[in-house]
Amino acid sequence: MRTGFRILLGLTAAAALTVAGSTAASADSAAGSWKWGPIHSTDGHATAKGKVVVTQSAFQIRGSLYDTRGKGCSWVQLRWQSSTTGKWSSAAYWNCTPGTGTFRKNVSYPLQIKAKVCRGNSSRPTGWCTSWKTIYTQGG
Repeated sequence: MRTGFRILLGLTAAAALTVAGSTAASADSAAGSWKWGPIHSTDGHATAKGKVVVTQSAFQIRGSLYDTRGKGCSWVQLRWQSSTTGKWSSAAYWNCTPGTGTFRKNVSYPLQIKAKVCRGNSSRPTGWCTSWKTIYTQGG
């Protein structure tokens, strides 16, 4: 009887910790992500949107890049400013097939992140770019 009661008590405590842990995890993920976009190229044939997520080791920019035309490519360009050095870094992603492509980029604790969307070819953006849009600012 005592052994059965101890097992039941242990299972109840484990269940309570699991429920508390999952509630805290969902609260952290809700507080640790910021949606951005959609941002459209000036000709309207490219669209990017996504979210900035806090991970265990850094921030991650997640997004999708939609291309509406078969001719040319859609581009999203990202810039972020380091909170430790103040220097800017950048990355670019492209989608050359009609439909949606996805991207992810880890960045180390940025002060701010900006994005712009363009049309281009498979080598580089060539035009129809938006201005830089701020998609994340530290503390705001």
